[in-house]
Amino acid sequence: MFEDILLAKEKVGPIVKRRLEEFKNLRAFGKTTFNFKPFLDIEYEADLFSELCFCILTANSSATLGIKAQREIGIEGFRSMSVEEITDILSSLGHRFARQRAERIVKAREKFDKTLELLRDGGDPSNLRDLLSDTCSKYKVEGFGMKEASHFLRNIGYDNLSIVDRHIFRFLKEKGLIPDYKTMTRKIYLQAEKALKEIGEKLGLSLAELDLYIFYIKTGKVLK
Repeated sequence: MFEDILLAKEKVGPIVKRRLEEFKNLRAFGKTTFNFKPFLDIEYEADLFSELCFCILTANSSATLGIKAQREIGIEGFRSMSVEEITDILSSLGHRFARQRAERIVKAREKFDKTLELLRDGGDPSNLRDLLSDTCSKYKVEGFGMKEASHFLRNIGYDNLSIVDRHIFRFLKEKGLIPDYKTMTRKIYLQAEKALKEIGEKLGLSLAELDLYIFYIKTGKVLK
């Protein structure tokens, strides 16, 4: 049933391993260098805040566009550019929500000390996800739901959360592991995550690895 995942592991296993190391380095050292070759001719340095901004940018957009924006704006740009400057760059790259995302990035910048405080305190990754995405939480990042919070935490080295995006959900639906849905709810998200955990346990893969392999199956690329 999961031969496609095993085949993907054979084809791009070393690249997935490299990406996971990049994520772990970001968490351990506060910075990492991402290398997206051979899928994109792009390589750049990212820090924790620029990675949070990447996850804001990719919601209802694409990883490729987010990667290009992260490279273009850069670590210092995310820290210092105005809403107008970020909007101009996002617009030039064709982002559909350029102004909205620029505003969210600046708001996230103003609260990032609190985000760092939360990450330093550590704790259960599922709890961290809830605190970053719950509208009642003082740590809430505007624009973060469960998917975006999971995306950020995975990209900074937490390997046991699922990023249930359209690619993942389509994969699960095609395998008959989850029904179709009209609106993503917390219950549906956790149901999908449970199904992914069961796949990972059968194949000996973390959720972070599994996500990258399924993304490769659906897009032909290993991104983030």
